[in-house]
Amino acid sequence: MTWKLLATTLLATSALAAAAPAQSAWPDKPIRIVVPFAPGSFTDVAARAVGNVLSQQIGQPVVVENHGGAGSTIGTEIVAHAKPDGYTFLLTDNSFAVSAALYSKLPYKPFQDLTQVSLIAEAPAVLVARSDLPTKTLKATLDDARAHPDKLTFGSGGTGSSAHLAMEMLLLQAHVKARHIPYKGVAAAITDIVAKRIDIGIGSVGSTAQYIVNGRIMGLAVSGNKRHPMFPQVPTFAEAGYPDYQMMYRFGVMAPAQTPTAIITRMQKEIAVALKSPAVGKVFGTAGVEPKSSTPADYAKEVRDESNMWKDVIHRANVKME
Repeated sequence: MTWKLLATTLLATSALAAAAPAQSAWPDKPIRIVVPFAPGSFTDVAARAVGNVLSQQIGQPVVVENHGGAGSTIGTEIVAHAKPDGYTFLLTDNSFAVSAALYSKLPYKPFQDLTQVSLIAEAPAVLVARSDLPTKTLKATLDDARAHPDKLTFGSGGTGSSAHLAMEMLLLQAHVKARHIPYKGVAAAITDIVAKRIDIGIGSVGSTAQYIVNGRIMGLAVSGNKRHPMFPQVPTFAEAGYPDYQMMYRFGVMAPAQTPTAIITRMQKEIAVALKSPAVGKVFGTAGVEPKSSTPADYAKEVRDESNMWKDVIHRANVKME
């Protein structure tokens, strides 16, 4: 071997040796998880529950930061423009796919500036109605609404929100016209269904279960392929006659694009382990949410597919931001 070749080989070996400790050392400082919602949301609670377990696993603090506002785009922008060094992550929900479908101009490029790491949870959507609604089933309610256009009222967390689009998707499938009443949050809409001011609405298990169980609202249908154990009397949309209804609430972790693949892979594996912990299971179970991990590729496909689904709903329902 010539001296020149030997020198080249030694340099290459030294470079690899230097790179290996740097990569294997991750993480060597605190990690932050940005939640694009105010404290108290399930996304926030989930981030703290998973973050606590992750911290124990990786030996570094995991700090949760709330940056709510503008339909989750403020917090998302922070992560989209963060340094892709594996120390900043986003924990978000369906609003990421909704925003990508709804807005032509965002302060970030959804599918270029961020990369998916892992799904962390999935939960069904629940269609509920005021307790004194004369029609007691989904079929009867939609049949009556079809016969009386715009008589039926439904509430949501605002124009263009997940709950709004989820309801529009059902109305399109049922060929029904109903009157939309937007609120500043799903909780306010559910409150008015309980108070019998509006007829129906779609919410999460966490926002509806207590009212269904105590009889203050009716559960008409739940999404997914099985009934929910918190209210087993409520049929699935498929059982109620709408097998193509596929709305699910999904929560997952993303990172700035260009974050090293090795770090994404490691983080995904750590998340999968954390989701099996009793502490996380208890928090998620209380909210009626099922822990569920995924590969980065599978989560990325789900987000794109969902965004395309919402684009179709927005176009067909002629949803316009006010």
